[in-house]
Amino acid sequence: MENRDVDRTLGLLWRRRLGVPQGTRGPKQRFSVDEVIRAGIAVADEEGLPAFSMRKVADRLGLKLMSIYTYVPGRSELIGLMVDEVIGEREHPAHTGTPRDRLTGVARHMWDEYHRHPWLLQVEESRPWIGPHGSDRYEWQLAAIEGEGLTDIEMDQVITTLAAFTAGTARMSIDARRTAEQSGVSDAEWWEVNAPLLEKVMPPDAYPISGRVGTTAGEEYNAVADPDRTFRFGLQLLLNSIDMLLTRRT
Repeated sequence: MENRDVDRTLGLLWRRRLGVPQGTRGPKQRFSVDEVIRAGIAVADEEGLPAFSMRKVADRLGLKLMSIYTYVPGRSELIGLMVDEVIGEREHPAHTGTPRDRLTGVARHMWDEYHRHPWLLQVEESRPWIGPHGSDRYEWQLAAIEGEGLTDIEMDQVITTLAAFTAGTARMSIDARRTAEQSGVSDAEWWEVNAPLLEKVMPPDAYPISGRVGTTAGEEYNAVADPDRTFRFGLQLLLNSIDMLLTRRT
């Protein structure tokens, strides 16, 4: 990637604070960069990132394909702008209560964000763009445990671990809903149809532990799994560990 692309994309990310003109020089553009980003978000919300393309964004705006590149450098850069935009959709509430309460709020904030925009889980974030909304959120997340005795590295690791756990369980939840919607068959209905065959190839004496646990869980969830419960249960386990770390530090 050329430096001019990097500089331009960062300028677009921070466009509201830098006060730079939107788009490139030339004839007056029909849309603002904000409108292009919102169109991209709408396409991603409807179709997901695997099907996302600059052509679909251009079609949504009634533009020719090459016109889109006068607003943003390319597909990956537009996605980076979209990510930062959706991060800023909801205000970050003031932190209250114990560190456990605050971190619960941090996790639930991300959980809700993923469910509003499932395509966020399809974004490659090994080296994310550094935008204003993402920066504001990271500051807010860290503020949940500031002054609790952790080192800077420990603070970063707590937030990173919490984010990774939330993303993983959100993916389970979204995938389960998508499977049910696309197949038109619930987990309970699928099991009712396939149980006789599975009982033949998986006799109870061959899988005594998993058979018992799986049956109990299936009856409780009325499904193969319960991602929402997994999120709540796993979050409590994770917070218990963080509580222990904070106790040692204080």
